[in-house]
Amino acid sequence: MPTFNALPGFRDFYPADCAVLNAICARWRDTARRFNFLEWSAPALEPLELFTEKSGEEIVRQLFNFEDKGGRQVTLRPEMTPSLARMVGARANAMRRPVKWFAIGENYRYEKQQRGRLRAFYQYNADLLGDPSPAADAEIIALCAESLRAFGLTAADFRIRLSDRTLWFLFLGSLGVPETAAAAVLGVVDKIERLAPADLLAAAAAALAGTALDPAKILEAVRQFTALGSLEEMRAFFANRSASDDGAKIAARLADWQTLLDALDALGLRDFVTPDLTIVRGLAYYTGFVFEAFERAGDGRALAGGGRYDALVKKLGGPEMPATGFGMGDVTLRNLLEEKGLLPAAAAAADFHAIALAPECRPALLADAARLRAAGAAVEYALKDGKFGKLIQAAEQSGARTILIYGPDELARGEVRLHDTATRAERCVPRASLTPETTAA
Repeated sequence: MPTFNALPGFRDFYPADCAVLNAICARWRDTARRFNFLEWSAPALEPLELFTEKSGEEIVRQLFNFEDKGGRQVTLRPEMTPSLARMVGARANAMRRPVKWFAIGENYRYEKQQRGRLRAFYQYNADLLGDPSPAADAEIIALCAESLRAFGLTAADFRIRLSDRTLWFLFLGSLGVPETAAAAVLGVVDKIERLAPADLLAAAAAALAGTALDPAKILEAVRQFTALGSLEEMRAFFANRSASDDGAKIAARLADWQTLLDALDALGLRDFVTPDLTIVRGLAYYTGFVFEAFERAGDGRALAGGGRYDALVKKLGGPEMPATGFGMGDVTLRNLLEEKGLLPAAAAAADFHAIALAPECRPALLADAARLRAAGAAVEYALKDGKFGKLIQAAEQSGARTILIYGPDELARGEVRLHDTATRAERCVPRASLTPETTAA
């Protein structure tokens, strides 16, 4: 007989694992709703063009894409943002702004498996569309931080590294980097912490090909820029440089930084956020403030990431609409929570486990089980009659807080006996008074 296993990079969720996943998703939902974000969903199968239009043809190598039976080029979604932009764009004119939506769904990427990265994963996305101000960025960053704090994580466990592609483009422009090459240079910056110096220089040379700029000098200026770790250092950096045509734009952008940081401070989250200009988010559709949440110890893994993408809704066929958002995956987060001993408890066992001591007692047991379930209680019962010792042992092992015992004597009195699985205390109560809140205590 053949043996079948889950495909590489995909997971089986047995009940205990599924309960943990559900508990993680419940924390995400609770946090998003406290920020008054509304939940949405979309098909897992989307037109391939939706993702190539957003990210370019190179994205295809990371997709589970194929031609369907109707001759359409389709793909399992690798992320939720293009679906969001498609849906919002279709009804944007009728929507009250800002649009505050969140989603939790399984995504699929055909890429190399490694710790914290699988080919199928659940991701929590939250997006705010229709407001271009730093207040919207603050709200999204605050939701990201609170969505991690909801699990008991603190500023000692994670930090949010904040950067700004708008400021990067202004800076690169002050160096003479043409706009056509700036995005490629940011692609190099995105790898600055991972590439060896020689490889970094080669990448910079490729990004600046066709210009008269010296890659080594540009890299040195970039390193000075990425070393800035505070708004005060940014201000001093630009004040000490020669005036440029973009001086007023730079001053205005630094004022946006001040507004954003002040808002995060007022929200009580300043200790969680660190300016870090090495963060540029490699995807070209990001347009303004960008950020990533990283664990502070261990492997320093990324827990979440996002930023502003003001041009995407229009690019995918909708109207002009500023937007910002983030995504947070379940795999790396679960690993961190396990290491910290903060993994949410699995769903509780049944409220009641009922046993019948004689066949004639079973109809009463079934009637009470149906009534309690209709009232919201979780009720399990022994499917077969048996000896009391084995029945009570199985009931105690089930984890239910209270055992309902239906015996001929109790039923003759219109009662049921309650057994507390923790203390083994017992008492009898009228069957008619049974409610989900009834206990043996």
